[in-house]
Amino acid sequence: MFEEWLLDDPAALTRADEAGLLLDLASAGATVRRALRLAGEAGLDQLRPEGRPRAAFVAGHGTAVLAGELLAALGGTVCPVVVLGPALADPAHAPDRPSPSATPSDLRSDFALSLDWSLPGWAGPSDLLLILSSSGTEPGLITLAQQAYTRGCTVVSVAPAGSPLAGATLQVRGLPLPFEAAAGPGEPTPGLERDLPQDPPSTLWGLLAPMLALADRVGLVSIPFSSLQAAADQLDDVAVRCGPAADTYTNPAKGLAIQLDGVLPLIWSDSPGTAAVARRFAAMLADEAARPAVTGMLPEALTAQRGLLLGQLGSQTDEDDFFRDRTEETDALRYKLLLLRRTPRPAESPAPPGDSAQAPSPAQAQAPSQPPSQPEPDAAPAPEPRPTPHAVSRAHRLAADHQVGIQELTSSHTDALVALTELVALTDFAAVYLGLASSTRPRIH
Repeated sequence: MFEEWLLDDPAALTRADEAGLLLDLASAGATVRRALRLAGEAGLDQLRPEGRPRAAFVAGHGTAVLAGELLAALGGTVCPVVVLGPALADPAHAPDRPSPSATPSDLRSDFALSLDWSLPGWAGPSDLLLILSSSGTEPGLITLAQQAYTRGCTVVSVAPAGSPLAGATLQVRGLPLPFEAAAGPGEPTPGLERDLPQDPPSTLWGLLAPMLALADRVGLVSIPFSSLQAAADQLDDVAVRCGPAADTYTNPAKGLAIQLDGVLPLIWSDSPGTAAVARRFAAMLADEAARPAVTGMLPEALTAQRGLLLGQLGSQTDEDDFFRDRTEETDALRYKLLLLRRTPRPAESPAPPGDSAQAPSPAQAQAPSQPPSQPEPDAAPAPEPRPTPHAVSRAHRLAADHQVGIQELTSSHTDALVALTELVALTDFAAVYLGLASSTRPRIH
């Protein structure tokens, strides 16, 4: 049951937010700044690379994999970025599981013991391995660092200071960058899922920020320090616009949460960057609101998921019809198509006042006016591949033909990092609000 009234009561929201998720989201900008400061103090500012690596590998699991996908999307074609997700370790070589009376840290280690990573066969001395971990206790990542050392790869890790992974990075003559976790909610809820790690949403920024700063320094991607600062400022801005104190009718995240009640979202994206945001949104909906979502990227989604729109979940009422009779509406689950897009407009050619072919999304409508960040001409990253306007218009026609509601969530920032940051922050808040206002929200923190 969705309790919409809760969104209009900041005090009730605070009481319902037992895990402190809203406070964690509000501190995301500070997390970026702290992560950059700690990375500089750890030696990143003094790093003088001899040249750009041939390829970069990003290894981790969960949030770390998403951070690697964002780096790959922001890097374009300047340098191949390969994300190394985990595989299941051979059970024959895994140690015994901890006893049922084991501590939460032991249980997290139990989960880590089941994961394994490996480098591609072509990895060599010209390549860079980036290892991301919010705990730094995964034996598979430590083994991967040792494997990279034998191949001659340069190793950099982002992990808690003093963790086994940070120590292993020093042993292989790599550079450990510290990760400082946000204050957790305490003991996990007892249950079968108690051995699965549950990171707060801000973990993404604590892992991503130092990795992007390093990537810029070694030439993987052009993201100057000013862009990272702008991303932190954007997180602060979204925290104000989408915070619990903002009224529902002016809060884009609360509005999106209300629209997602009782629907199965099809989250489509227009580029690799927004595709990573879509996967983050789907993961947040599952973790914080116990809601499923389906993701896809244009133009492939037009054919791969076209069959979904033909089913019985497609037809729905017009949400823009204020005078419709809501008492006759059924509670049956229905689809809603969310299209994540970047729509940057050059500063020299602003949009005409009458340009309103698409209704502005919450992210676009509430975006603050600020000058675009201009990268250096000699270090401009390759543009992201984008679908043609025909693919976007075809998505709208497909939704209209099958009576499926569609909404665009867009960001008009010309800086790719800031644009993706705005979309991630907005959807993070929306997922948390949806979970807090739902009586069936999970309690696994």
